[in-house]
Amino acid sequence: MTQLTHFNQAGEAHMVDVGDKAVTQRTAITEGYIDMQPETLALIIGGGHKKGDVLGIARIAGIMASKKTADLIPLCHPLALTHVDIALSPNTELNHIRCQTTVKTQGQTGVEMEALTATACALLTIYDMCKAVDRGMVIHSLQVLAKAGGKSGTWQRT
Repeated sequence: MTQLTHFNQAGEAHMVDVGDKAVTQRTAITEGYIDMQPETLALIIGGGHKKGDVLGIARIAGIMASKKTADLIPLCHPLALTHVDIALSPNTELNHIRCQTTVKTQGQTGVEMEALTATACALLTIYDMCKAVDRGMVIHSLQVLAKAGGKSGTWQRT
C-alpha cells in the first residue's frame, strides 16, 4: 500500500510539496445522486419551483464550489481550473437526479477534490432549494469515476 502523503515523517499533517512535479493536463470525473419523492422531481423538471430553475442554480453552485475547494479542504492546493462541466440528469423511473462533474486543469496536482466538491455542492443546493417540499431527500454515492494526468496516469472505476 502506498504511504499517506499528507503526513510528514513525524506523523504530522502537512501540505504536500508539488513544486517539483511536472505540469500535465489533469482531469477528474465524479458523480453523485439525490433521491426524492416523484412529486419533487416533477416540480423540478416542470420548472414549477417558486425559487426558480433548481438545476441551473445547482449547476452554478457546483462550479463556484469547485473554485473554492482549497478554502474548504484544509490541505488542498489552490488550483487554476481550466474547465468545469456539471451535468444534472433527472431520472423519473428511479426518482433521482444524477450529477456528473468533469474538472480539468494544467497543473502539478490532480483535481479529484475539486470535482467531488462541485458534485457535493450541486446536490446540496438541490436539497436546499427543495427541502420545503421534501425533507426526506437522500444524497448518496459520491465517488470518483475517473482521473487522468500526473505521475500515476489514468485511473477508472470498474
